[in-house]
Amino acid sequence: MPTRIIIADDETIQRMDLKEVLTKQGYLVIGEAGDGESAVNLAREVRPDLVIMDIRMPDMDGITAAETLTQEKIAPVLLLTAFGDLPLVERAKEAGVVNYIVKPLRESEVTPAIEVALARYNEFRQMEDKARTLTEQLETRKVVERAKGLLMEKQGLSEQEAFRKIQKASMNNRKSMREVAEAILLTNEM
Repeated sequence: MPTRIIIADDETIQRMDLKEVLTKQGYLVIGEAGDGESAVNLAREVRPDLVIMDIRMPDMDGITAAETLTQEKIAPVLLLTAFGDLPLVERAKEAGVVNYIVKPLRESEVTPAIEVALARYNEFRQMEDKARTLTEQLETRKVVERAKGLLMEKQGLSEQEAFRKIQKASMNNRKSMREVAEAILLTNEM
């Protein structure tokens, strides 16, 4: 399945040229926009794999649009612009832009830029998922440890017996150990 891309540039000719290059290289252009706000709304609607946009556009510039798309985790953004000055590059980095190409566009740069942008974005998403999973595991462990300590104190159980009691209740009630541990803690509070 080809990579689905939205192009955002206020210059129609630039969009047409880029669309031609992308199509020739096997990418699927699923939408076009002439300003940043339209690009963001279109991306929210069609959920592309990548958004390629110019920086200087009416209504909302490309960096502001990129920041919105990044914060909402809609799609990675590759900026394609005639402006390579350092303040814009810094703003782009802070906005979460995954790649930046300075015009004039050379066809030989397009595929590597897109593929690197997609790879970095996917790595970032995987790291986010892993961090979220590890955080959840740590929180579960903390709750189970507190419930285990409570059972040991209130019922005179050994650590292993308390753990086994939580584990058994989890299996018997088809609830996660965290849910059982939270119920134990809640019951104690009442």
